[in-house]
Amino acid sequence: MAETTYFPRRLILAGAMISGVLLALAVHMLGARYGLDLGGLWRSDTHEFMPAGAAVAWWLIATVGFSGGYFTANLMDSAVSGQIPQRIRQFLVAVGVLILAGAGQAASAPSPIPTISGVLAGLAALCLGAVMAFCGAHFSLRKV
Repeated sequence: MAETTYFPRRLILAGAMISGVLLALAVHMLGARYGLDLGGLWRSDTHEFMPAGAAVAWWLIATVGFSGGYFTANLMDSAVSGQIPQRIRQFLVAVGVLILAGAGQAASAPSPIPTISGVLAGLAALCLGAVMAFCGAHFSLRKV
């Protein structure tokens, strides 16, 4: 029986963080395309306390960043030891490519968000996705 191989924790953590951040940014771009404006928090022309679309966008980006980091770290840890069949790995790669291709298509169109608000929203989504992807990957790799 073959011995189980392990990747260094830092390598799995870095890969999971990158994957979680990319998924969070993809969700941010797709959400902005469908009206979930993260930059609605910085507008002064609305009379509401907080636009519902902005709150949903924040929670959606945080959830996707966390779960992307968590599941990617689990999958990378399992794939190294050979516990994931080749077909499932290929399916997951195909799904990731399709999500990122959809986000690229959404990002190539003209943005309905004003420029400064869009830049601030993108930076906020990047930071939120990075923190949540790190937390998800860290919780996945934590040995009890």
